Amino acid sequence: MNLSQRLTTLTGGGSDGWDVFIKARKMIAEGTPVTELTIGEHDIRTAAPILQDMHASAMGGHTGYAMVPGTDTLRDAVAARTEARTGVPTSRDNVLITPGGQSALFAAHAAACDPGDVALYLDPYYATYPGTLRGVSAVPRAIITRAEDAFQPRASDIAAACDGATSLLINSPNNPTGTVYSHDTMTGIAGVCQDHDLWLISDEVYDSQIWDGTHLSPRALPDMAKRTLVVGSMSKSHAMTGSRCGWLIGPEDMIAHLITFATHTTYGVPGFIQDASVFALGQGPEFEDEIAAPFRRRRAIAHGVLAGQNTVGLIPAQGAMYLMLDVRATGLSGDDFANALLDTHHIAVMPGESFGAAAAGHVRVAMTIDDSAFEDALRTVCSFAESRAAA
Repeated sequence: MNLSQRLTTLTGGGSDGWDVFIKARKMIAEGTPVTELTIGEHDIRTAAPILQDMHASAMGGHTGYAMVPGTDTLRDAVAARTEARTGVPTSRDNVLITPGGQSALFAAHAAACDPGDVALYLDPYYATYPGTLRGVSAVPRAIITRAEDAFQPRASDIAAACDGATSLLINSPNNPTGTVYSHDTMTGIAGVCQDHDLWLISDEVYDSQIWDGTHLSPRALPDMAKRTLVVGSMSKSHAMTGSRCGWLIGPEDMIAHLITFATHTTYGVPGFIQDASVFALGQGPEFEDEIAAPFRRRRAIAHGVLAGQNTVGLIPAQGAMYLMLDVRATGLSGDDFANALLDTHHIAVMPGESFGAAAAGHVRVAMTIDDSAFEDALRTVCSFAESRAAA
C-alpha cells in the first residue's frame, strides 16, 4: 500500500526543521539536564482562574459537541477584541473558531488555493508554513527577506514572485525574527495583493507582544478587509497553548464556506475550552499585558548581555517571544552552532536554517525560561560563540 504524495511530500523531501528540538528532548528523556530555548512555550502555566472556569464548564455538562463555527459567546468576544484592537467592524459572522492557530492556517489556505496554485510566504518563516501549503496541494514559493533590512519584506520582491500565485502568507509580529512590520511595509504588501488579486493571510498570533512600534493588521488598510484572512489564537496572548483554541477572521461569505469546511475536518472545538476562552478574553488587555511582561523584561536583559560583546549580532526584536541571533562571525552554520552548543553546554536553541534560507548563520532563542537562567544561558551562548570565532 502506498501513502499519498500529500503526506510523503509535506517536508519537501528534507528536514521539517525540528531536529535539534527532538535531539534535546531525547537528551532530557535520557536524564541529561538541558536548558531549552527552543519552542514558544510560556514558562508559566495557564492561569488558575481560567482552568477553574474550564473545570466548571466541563462539570456543568459542556462536554458534548459544540457548534462547529464556535459558540456565539466566543465568536462575539473574539469579534469585539478584534474590532477594539484594529478599528475594523467585526461581527461573529466574520469569525470561525478553530482548534488552534495552526488549524486556522490550514483552513485559510484550503479556502484561498486550489491544487497547483502558488502560495507565497516570506522567508524566514515559522517552521510549519511550507508543509501547511503543501498539505492543501498548493505550490509553496518563498520570498527572501534580508537581515540587513531587519527582515522587513520588500514589496518589489513580493511583486516579482506573483506569477501564478493566489495567496500571500505574512506574520507580524514575526516568528522567528521578532520583526514588527512597519506601516510602509504593510501598505506595500497591501498594494501588491490588490494589484495581483491575492488573498492575504495574516498570522497575528503574537499581536499582544509588541516591544517597539505598533502592530498594524492589514485588514485595517483601505479595501483590504475583503481580501484578508486573519489567524489568531489564545495560545500566546493568554498562555493557553495546550487548550488549542484559535480563530480565523475574514469576509462573511468566506467564513460561511469555511464553516462547511470545518464540519468536514475538525468538527469544532470542545465547549468547555471555548467557555474558558470567553472567560480569559473577559480579563481584558491588562491580563494580556501581564502574560507578555516576562518577554519584555527578558528582551531588555538580552540587550544588556549582547551589548557587552561583539561576536553575536542581534536582529532588532520589536515583538514576539524570540530573539534572532547572528552567529556568522563564528564561521558556523546555524545548524552546526546549535548542535555544538547543545553537545557542549546542553543549551538548546533553534537553528536559523529551520526557518528558511534567509536565516542561515543565525539561531533563534525563545525567551521562555526564568530571568536569571535566561541571562546565564545567553552569556554562555555569547562566550561559546567567542570561543568558536577565535578558533
